[in-house]
Amino acid sequence: MSVSPLPEPTLRVDDLGVTVGQERRAAVRGVSFQIARGESVGLVGESGSGKTLTCRSVLGLLPAGCDVAEGSIRLGDGADQVELTTVRRRGWDRLRGLRLAAVFQDPASYLNPSLTVGHQLAEQLRVKRRLKRREAHVRSVELFTEVGLHRPEQVFHQYPHELSGGMLQRVLIAIAVALEPDLLIADEATTALDVVIQAEILQLLSRLRRDHDLSLLLVTHDLAVVAETCDRILVMYGGEIVESGRTEEVLADPQHPYTRALLSVASIGDWSRRRLDVIPGSPPEAGEQMPGCRFAPRCADAAAVCTAGPVALRERGSGRAARCVRLDELAGAHAGGAA
Repeated sequence: MSVSPLPEPTLRVDDLGVTVGQERRAAVRGVSFQIARGESVGLVGESGSGKTLTCRSVLGLLPAGCDVAEGSIRLGDGADQVELTTVRRRGWDRLRGLRLAAVFQDPASYLNPSLTVGHQLAEQLRVKRRLKRREAHVRSVELFTEVGLHRPEQVFHQYPHELSGGMLQRVLIAIAVALEPDLLIADEATTALDVVIQAEILQLLSRLRRDHDLSLLLVTHDLAVVAETCDRILVMYGGEIVESGRTEEVLADPQHPYTRALLSVASIGDWSRRRLDVIPGSPPEAGEQMPGCRFAPRCADAAAVCTAGPVALRERGSGRAARCVRLDELAGAHAGGAA
């Protein structure tokens, strides 16, 4: 009996390397992952871990002085597959919105303050979907309704300064999904919102993913958000992926010392905790050269072998992987994880 091949992923990143500065210091190195159609993947880690550089590489929006130095980023499959590292400016104009889209922290900074939010959404529909003015207006109001904005017709005629932060984020999500892209990247999209609005936005993203078969890359430092929203998790530290796997498995039984440390400073599902631990020390600077494991200077389990040479990402079965030379040795000592 023949077995049907697995579908190609919406996004495939292979051995991505990003450099910063004139010295071309390696800020992201050897990052590889895939996102399937309709899947939600969380990319977590402290500030400076390389999360944002990774997702902005996918979007073609790296800041000045940063460059993709190596690797491949492929969007789609078959005849529709695009190698994003070779796309030029006009190509990005065709891809953004139609094939991939993004929502960032501080939505007000991504909206034109001199135009109504409805005009900004309708303009995208008119330019990229060739809708007539009335058609674009009707579709914009429908999208505002879909993302949970009350009185959407009134919101259509309002300016960004007239809306709250939660309303602005919903507007930005409506603009992001208006053209029905394959992939949505949400980079710290709920960080600046209060907990009630944050929960509403996460529920909205989950519903849109389900209703539109949308692939989602959620970039955050908040493990509770990932636990609520994501199918799989990628843990980054020092520009490298140090652990990956299904979210519930990684959170229940973390393999890498950094993942265990992150869980020790979180309070997922245990809001009665009065004292949270801290991770001693600071993450390495972007592009800082270090021998062996980049987490070793902060790791309670570090030994001489940890800094003897490069540390590979090791498969652990069931789709899991971790980057630690003492994995087998530490597995028994930390059985049960941080749960």
